[in-house]
Amino acid sequence: MIDRVQVRASYGLVQGIRVAKAMHIAVWSGPRNISTALMYSFASRKDVYAIDEPFYAHYLAQTGLLHPMRDDILASQSQDSAAIIEEICAQRTDGRHIYHKHMTHHMLPSIPLDWLSRVKNVFLIRHPSQVIASFAKKHQNPKLSDLGYERQVELFDHILASGTTPIVIDGHDLQSDPEPVLKRLCSALELAFSNDMLTWASGGKSCDGIWAKHWYGSVHASTGFRAPSQASVALSPELQALEAHAMPFYSYMNTYCLK
Repeated sequence: MIDRVQVRASYGLVQGIRVAKAMHIAVWSGPRNISTALMYSFASRKDVYAIDEPFYAHYLAQTGLLHPMRDDILASQSQDSAAIIEEICAQRTDGRHIYHKHMTHHMLPSIPLDWLSRVKNVFLIRHPSQVIASFAKKHQNPKLSDLGYERQVELFDHILASGTTPIVIDGHDLQSDPEPVLKRLCSALELAFSNDMLTWASGGKSCDGIWAKHWYGSVHASTGFRAPSQASVALSPELQALEAHAMPFYSYMNTYCLK
């Protein structure tokens, strides 16, 4: 007779379907980078549980920054980095894979990085002109540190130095032709592709952070990846200077992009 406890230890049971041993997928991006759409794509799978920006409250508490909904965010999440790491790296009793949506700038230097070896790391990049134009609509006078480009490279290089080359995908590619990009991403993760990843219901999701009402209006109106805008982006001289600072980091990451 099969020992059900032993089976559950090596396989997950999701709605009666046996799935391979659960993995943790940490996806690293900056803000306004199609990251919420990608989270919704994975969360649409029956075998995935998604976590939205688990270090956000810790980041605000440590930096003192006055982000929109700051008090609500601080009240909604743990501010203890050790407790956060323990929680997000735990296995679920239902056997589902765990998807982490992370903002790279939330990973302050005081947070240990040894846990990155326990997860599969994916880096989502997007051209600075698109990120800056979108971010500036919600947040006045953005700085390079707000966009996460430099920290993204630091985290990437940290993982690279450990002997593992992380996966890199570009948000523009994902929007332009989502199915082949998602198939390549799933293959790199050693995860079977699911057509469920291509669409989702409009509106908020159970995985949303409390800040969704401020930031996620556009993606809440969506039911899948939207084609990228063909319109040229007009940036002010100050934002053009910010783009110039961000470009070397984006260009470096782009050389590793999954094709």
